[in-house]
Amino acid sequence: MSIQNEDAQSSTQASIADDQAQQPDFLSLGLPASMLDTISKLGYETPSPIQAKTIPLLLGGNDVVGMAQTGTGKTAAFALPILAKIDTRSADIQALVLCPTRELALQVSEAFQTYSAGMGGKFHVLPLYGGQDMRAQLRSLKRGPHVIVGTPGRLLDHLERRSLDLSNLKTLVLDEADEMLRMGFIDDVETILQKTPAERQVVLFSATMPQAIRRVAEKYLKKPVEVRIESKATTGENIKQFFWLVRGMQKLDALTRILEIERFDGMIIFVRTKTATTELADKLNARGFNAAALNGDIAQAQRQRTVEQLKEGRLDILVATDVAARGLDVERISHVINYDIPYDNEAYVHRIGRTGRAGREGKAILFVAPRERNMLRSIERTTRQQIPPLELPSRDDLIAQRIDRFKTEILETIESQDLAFFQQVVEELCRERTLTEVEVAGALAYLQQKDRPLRPKPEREERHERSQPEWTGGADARPSRARNDSDRERAPRPPRSNSAGPEAGMQRYKVAVGHQDGVAPGELVGAIANESGIEGRYIGRIQIYNTFSTVDLPAEMPGEVTELLQKTRVRQKPLRITVFDGEVPADELGGGFRKPRGRNDGGPSGRRPPRRDKPGFSREDGARKGPRKPRD
Repeated sequence: MSIQNEDAQSSTQASIADDQAQQPDFLSLGLPASMLDTISKLGYETPSPIQAKTIPLLLGGNDVVGMAQTGTGKTAAFALPILAKIDTRSADIQALVLCPTRELALQVSEAFQTYSAGMGGKFHVLPLYGGQDMRAQLRSLKRGPHVIVGTPGRLLDHLERRSLDLSNLKTLVLDEADEMLRMGFIDDVETILQKTPAERQVVLFSATMPQAIRRVAEKYLKKPVEVRIESKATTGENIKQFFWLVRGMQKLDALTRILEIERFDGMIIFVRTKTATTELADKLNARGFNAAALNGDIAQAQRQRTVEQLKEGRLDILVATDVAARGLDVERISHVINYDIPYDNEAYVHRIGRTGRAGREGKAILFVAPRERNMLRSIERTTRQQIPPLELPSRDDLIAQRIDRFKTEILETIESQDLAFFQQVVEELCRERTLTEVEVAGALAYLQQKDRPLRPKPEREERHERSQPEWTGGADARPSRARNDSDRERAPRPPRSNSAGPEAGMQRYKVAVGHQDGVAPGELVGAIANESGIEGRYIGRIQIYNTFSTVDLPAEMPGEVTELLQKTRVRQKPLRITVFDGEVPADELGGGFRKPRGRNDGGPSGRRPPRRDKPGFSREDGARKGPRKPRD
């Protein structure tokens, strides 16, 4: 028996050794020496699974379909082999990367610039997206970029202007193809594919593979090799997870209540945007908590000081983005709060992995808006755990906690401070005004706590359980959708007063383009999504009238977002967005639909304009139909 066990153990050890020996490094992938040196300087030691499988295929000239989530290293998986094959002596555009949003386009462009550090400054990459000055883009194109990274609508604009020459294109990448489908860009993507050379390499990355994306792959890719990376995300058993369903009170009030009741050592609060880190940290400090922001815009020296303060106990709370907290290892972090739910399930796993270190117990709390429940279920599937709801501390719990802390502060002050002078002042006041010591003590207690009352006023959730999600991010925050697709398709034509108002947490806005301008719902979705940073799937109901349209967007949008949308142009006209007053003149309802102009007139796909009795959306495999992008 023991001999068999020893043999089995030896076999297992040999298998592990073989696996370690077979695990590739960047040297084995076939990348040039200058690029390997850059990778080493960046601190990358071994390729991620998607990189290890994809880079050799792309260097070998294969078309590739990659199925991988965000955060798996897929940008380097296509950027490194593209850079390895770039001819810097040529001024031709040799690679084109299509992205669904300008934020992703900028990230990919920055990645190309970073990875090309060893090319002696001879490599040039250019991001192209809507909202950017067209003349500046035209000047940049004349300088001969080697790689273009752009959004579909703006790329089509340049193709129609003949300012973008793709005749010598060698590689085309469709990044986050399923997101482009959801945002309604898939027809524009096909148009761009049709305008590229027949002999070019195509790389398609998508987290999921809906039928519409699979059709694109079958039609435009030549014998593609499929690379599939399954998520292996797991969470530690010593991390207790909970979610709180956003109701009634604002998220900040709920967070404050949790912070006051929970006994924690150190804490990280995750938000989605850089702007939100500073805004939330400032609000927490104003409420008496010791918090600091951590994001990619903060200088490295300051970030290191902040982390050291957290380690040493001089700071209790970090408000951070995913990128800023990457690699953060502080044992005293007992709690992680996902103030904004992550859109990447593996990001959730990485976030809560900041707690429960060195065998200690940790606690993770996830804030979930009612319309984000599907994302919660997705996280549960990824982590293979059911996350229970959190019972938010009641108002009575909060009052009891504040009173207990107030009494403790008084006792500690009596024990540690010389109060003779202040006691004399109180005695004099009592004699002069015929007051009791209790009356004076009560007045002093009120003065001490009036900025943070021991007994807060009743909050909204005590009176009703209405959902009121809060806009918590900056201009690039991603609020949740207000209505699902089937609801939108079945929605009847609104009455003249447009009295069927938006759902809770949404606001109805009026924009200055309508049927007479030939606008389609997809163009409004594309314009708003690209300029405000709101993903198309989080934009609510759209109703198009003769001279204007209405669109439901998240309430309490930051002023900079509204200002940006004021200037956003669709069909050569500014949106001039305003809050809708609910009134629709009779001639607006009876004027009828007018046929769109330009490339939307049937378009490359020969698609008909939307029906008047269904002015919102039509659907195929989850995609919004109709033209997708503002013209400028």
